[in-house]
Amino acid sequence: MFVKRLITILLLVIALSLNAQIKEQQLDNLIKETLTTFQVPGISVGIYKDGKVVYSKGHGVRSLTNKKDMNDETLVGVASNSKGFTCFALAMMVDAGKLNWDDKVRKHIPEFQLYDAWVTEEFTIRDLVTHRSGMGLGAGDLMFFPEGSDFTVNDVINNVKYLEPETSFRSKFAYNNNMFIIAGEVLKRASGLSWEEFIENKILKPVGMSSSKASYNRVSDKTNIIDAHTMAEGEVVQIPHDWSEIANPAGGIVSNVPDMLTWAEFLMNDAVTASGDRLLSEKQFHELWQLQTPLNVSANDSYNSNFKGYGLGWFVTDVKGGHKQVYHTGGLLGTVTQFTMIPDLDLGIVVLTNQMNGSAFNTITNTIKDSYLGYENRGWIEKYGKRNADYIKYNDSLKADVYAKVEKAAKLKNLPNPKHIVGTYTDDWFGDVIISHKAKKGYTIKSKRSSRLYGELLPLNATTFVAKWNDRSYDADVYVRFTYNEKGDAVSATMKYIAPITDFSFDFHDLELLKIK
Repeated sequence: MFVKRLITILLLVIALSLNAQIKEQQLDNLIKETLTTFQVPGISVGIYKDGKVVYSKGHGVRSLTNKKDMNDETLVGVASNSKGFTCFALAMMVDAGKLNWDDKVRKHIPEFQLYDAWVTEEFTIRDLVTHRSGMGLGAGDLMFFPEGSDFTVNDVINNVKYLEPETSFRSKFAYNNNMFIIAGEVLKRASGLSWEEFIENKILKPVGMSSSKASYNRVSDKTNIIDAHTMAEGEVVQIPHDWSEIANPAGGIVSNVPDMLTWAEFLMNDAVTASGDRLLSEKQFHELWQLQTPLNVSANDSYNSNFKGYGLGWFVTDVKGGHKQVYHTGGLLGTVTQFTMIPDLDLGIVVLTNQMNGSAFNTITNTIKDSYLGYENRGWIEKYGKRNADYIKYNDSLKADVYAKVEKAAKLKNLPNPKHIVGTYTDDWFGDVIISHKAKKGYTIKSKRSSRLYGELLPLNATTFVAKWNDRSYDADVYVRFTYNEKGDAVSATMKYIAPITDFSFDFHDLELLKIK
């Protein structure tokens, strides 16, 4: 009797679960609505559940220029979802006896140096990949972001010593790409292979990710690859691919839905390939998903989470009743992606887009996830749609207010004479920034080492100007505040973004520009 009752209950639970799962047509309709709501040209989505792919489709177009359909095999830069691969590769080196997570970085890169001498000596490989360096969010990212600079990996290693910490070492989470660039160099020196060679030959190929490459420049067939898009002054526009090759360990991998679902299957099968080969020991695989740097869980968390934090290349949390969720997001200029796994449900979700609006992937991922966790429809597209519209409106209002003041400033009589402003300013890690002036044309500002950072410098008041970058897709205009000596000559300058929509990798606020000539 008991056994019969138990079987009945189990069948009921299974039936309820199946009924709760989002239907294919519902998901199709949701994605199409998401494209419109968030003005995304194309989105591809995949779901892996209980040992099989249950959804794999593309919607919209891969490019506003060629109007070709986005499909599930369309290649997309997965951006920071690459960090999980970097840490997997390092774990393979731990298995091989070539390094340990708690090795000091200087054991492998003797020239490595940070702002604080003690931190330099104590900094470990584990610290490189857990965002607890003490530096601020995105510190130093201007060395590779946007693409077009002449910085090298050696420059990054040399220059991080100039980045002053914002908090004490290991006390706070602050996302840092440059530490992953250095982690890639650790992998290179330990393995004898470049990061790209290692990722492709030791991970992508054995796992079965046959369409994926370790970087955009290694994709030889670009007939089915996205173009990047972003909102620029109220209009979605196509922009060039943008990612510096030196930052590949932080975000270089190019993949598609089938390959990322293969990656999900491999990971949820405890790092064993479809052919039965184990690429990582159980011990090291277990280590990857252990919490290293804690993060706060909000009081009104949507999934009743009890903990949240960062592991080794992965965010880790629990959702609805203790289901462990392992996930990451990624963002380049013009594209954002999301990769989510709930291993005890054997569930993997992939969302790849070609427009940099995270509300789109959150809408889709949360809706899919909710259907498997048993939540009723919680209207994510309405919630995120309103939040997104309000956020854009708020940022637009800030920018409009600033440029209205810029127009009025042209009539001010206390503006500095150009001879007090023009010249070369330098920052220890970013190099020279040149400010010029031509009669009737006004001021310009240009980075010497990052050639795409070039624009107008518009007076706002006696001490502050606005840098308006020529590439309007950056959405990263900044205040430039000068300090003067007793003669009225500018001696230094600092920067601060105008609107919070500015990507954190435009870390202009970390610059301390001193006038040198």
